[in-house]
Parts: sequence; structure tokens; C-alpha cells
Amino acid sequence: MSTAIVAPTPILDEHAIILWNEAQYLICLLKVELPVLSFTVRDLLQLAKGSVVDTHCKQAANLPLFINGKDIALVEFELLGDRLAVRLMELL
Repeated sequence: MSTAIVAPTPILDEHAIILWNEAQYLICLLKVELPVLSFTVRDLLQLAKGSVVDTHCKQAANLPLFINGKDIALVEFELLGDRLAVRLMELL
């Protein structure tokens, strides 16, 4: 018969609770990187207002999500009405 291993629940003192309550409002930089393969300096020099860059990525491609420079998840782009959003597909 096997038994499940349960991690102990951390006990936070009042000071730690106050610090965590304040920390949850700190600003984080969230960035999604969209790779553009075979993009050349020539392509860069030809960019102008209204240019469309073909990423060769499928619409449902998993893209890396970074928070403060740390790769934490894979996401997909999604439209929410007239806004572009990302859907979390996998935590890393």
C-alpha cells in the first residue's frame, strides 16, 4: 500500500503576510517573443508604415512568454474582440 507525500503548509508570520500582500502589486515586465525566421538587414531597411512582416508561424504556434526576462510559459495569440491577447498553454 502506497502513501501520498504531502508537503507541509508553510506557516507565515504576520510580517511575512504583510510583505507578500504588498509584493503582489509590484510591476512585472511581460513579453511574448515572436520569432521571424530569415529576416534580413535588407528586409529591415525596406520596412515602412503599413509593412506586413510574414512570421511563417502558424496561428496556433506556441510562443515563449517571459516575465522579467525569465521564460515561464508557452502561449498562443488569440483575438478578444478587437484586442490581441495570449492564452497560456503550458507552464515551464
